[in-house]
Amino acid sequence: MLVVLLLGFFGCAESSRTVELEGRIYGTGWSLVYLPDDSQPSPAVVEAEVLAAFDVVNTSMNTYDPQSLISEFNALPAGAALEVDWDFTYVLNEAMGITRLTEGAYDVTVAPLISLWGFGPTGPTKIPTDAVVLATREVVGLSRLDWQPNIRQLSKRVTGVSLEFSSIAKGYGVDLAADALDELGIENFMLEVGGELQLRGNSPRGDAWRIAVERPEQGRGSFQAAVRVSNVGVATSGDYRNYFEQDGQRYSHIIDPRTGYPVQHDLVSVTVIHPSTALADAWATALCVLGTDQALTLSEQLGLAVYLVHRDGDDFKAVSSTKFAPFLASNAASG
Repeated sequence: MLVVLLLGFFGCAESSRTVELEGRIYGTGWSLVYLPDDSQPSPAVVEAEVLAAFDVVNTSMNTYDPQSLISEFNALPAGAALEVDWDFTYVLNEAMGITRLTEGAYDVTVAPLISLWGFGPTGPTKIPTDAVVLATREVVGLSRLDWQPNIRQLSKRVTGVSLEFSSIAKGYGVDLAADALDELGIENFMLEVGGELQLRGNSPRGDAWRIAVERPEQGRGSFQAAVRVSNVGVATSGDYRNYFEQDGQRYSHIIDPRTGYPVQHDLVSVTVIHPSTALADAWATALCVLGTDQALTLSEQLGLAVYLVHRDGDDFKAVSSTKFAPFLASNAASG
């Protein structure tokens, strides 16, 4: 879930000096704004390299593609081993690290629970019974995997285990495309996929890029905070866009793997700034599961730059970690 939006950062004269590309990928939109120079290839070549980087993730980690590597693994019976590629290996290893640090609040084996609650590729379903949730949890958890990263061999110990990388793969695609832009000699750019960002160098105004964190439930154009960033990734996860209601109860798409149920706490959105968009993406989801107090405590322990928006009655309040404070536009402007 992504709610980071670009603030207006250039006028007509400055806009004329930029190249802007956009398209569709991963079921959402992508856009690229960069400052060109004579040493760089044509925009057509730039776009082709960006799309080639995105395609790496599609081929390896797209659960909506039955031919992808992750779909191939998800269809395997227990005990059948699959050799995965290096990109899959990196993403799985990083995801497992976050699982350990959050004591299971983040878990890429949560896919069966996501589908059970109607947020997977098969679409909505009725609310499951407690017994069905309990049974589904039997195929969720890293202990259900056999993973040998040295030879990139993965298998499942129980039939029905499946992986879902949506909370990290899109950010990883942004990172791969940003690396491709680096290799093309493009130093100043903003790359965005569905709200997940990687920002490098300077904006067209010659200073840091300025983006806004959307205010929850108030519609686009209403902002909670503004930040100034450069040479970092930014991602946001929240519970207020992808959900359903039944009998007066709201069910978020953010599922707690430890309980099997959608989260029910006061935390509405989490924005993370990290050098890696993939890890910003994953941590935003992980901290959303934990709730405000635990998320802030863990962020301080790990030195994460995090901005949390939580409900306070009918209003919203925000709190940020120590590492996030320098990015806030008000602080940046006065520094």
